[in-house]
Amino acid sequence: MKHIVSIHAHPDDAEILCCGTLAHLASRGHRITIVTMTPGDKGSKTQTPDEIAERRRGEGRKAAERIGAAYVCAEFRDLAIFNDDPSRRRVVELLRSLQPDIVLTSSPADYLCDHEATSILVRDGCFAAPAPNYVTGANPAAPALAHIPHLYYMDAIGGADREGTPIYPHFVVDVTATFETKRAMLADHESQRLWLQDHHEMDNYLTTMEDWTKVCGSRGGVALGEGFRQYSGHPYPGSPLLQELLEGLVVAVR
Repeated sequence: MKHIVSIHAHPDDAEILCCGTLAHLASRGHRITIVTMTPGDKGSKTQTPDEIAERRRGEGRKAAERIGAAYVCAEFRDLAIFNDDPSRRRVVELLRSLQPDIVLTSSPADYLCDHEATSILVRDGCFAAPAPNYVTGANPAAPALAHIPHLYYMDAIGGADREGTPIYPHFVVDVTATFETKRAMLADHESQRLWLQDHHEMDNYLTTMEDWTKVCGSRGGVALGEGFRQYSGHPYPGSPLLQELLEGLVVAVR
């Protein structure tokens, strides 16, 4: 059994981008933890930051429970995730406390600063987590990882960078069989429909997610898919561990 940790910026990001894959992994007996960097504390025009944060943590836990996953909030704040040394140490301590075999995180190029900062912090945190002399200051502190975990990027929202340039995955996971679970997990984030209507001018986030999952699936010749890129820069592991755990569901794109 492997421990797969998904780390994205906000509650509902993983549900949009990778929870069909996480549902497959959970069904195959692997341990899953869904981490959000923030509790989505700016995601309301009618509730205070503390009120909406409490609600969104609860929505995150409810969604995770559908696949037997744990939910953790790293307690950064919306629009206040920055690539600096204190933040990196916090992410390293999180990784050490979870001891993941595989980490899934946000795309380094995306439409939102929180997504991009999360990607950089997680990438560099995976590098630093096995270095015991990189002290986090936590008391008690978790032990250093034995090695750098396998690291994968999820798709950017909409599959493109800020300028609309497409970002293609290395491979697509067929989530046709787990899509209803993915949809139910996203629907658990009920607070976000009003927020997206007010702020993003999106009327139905579930339909938008389904439409994107169809586009992603078409890149791999399947009905519904989720895309990933493996980060294998030196000295990150390059063996296809996630692909092997998902045998029979992975279609290479490049």
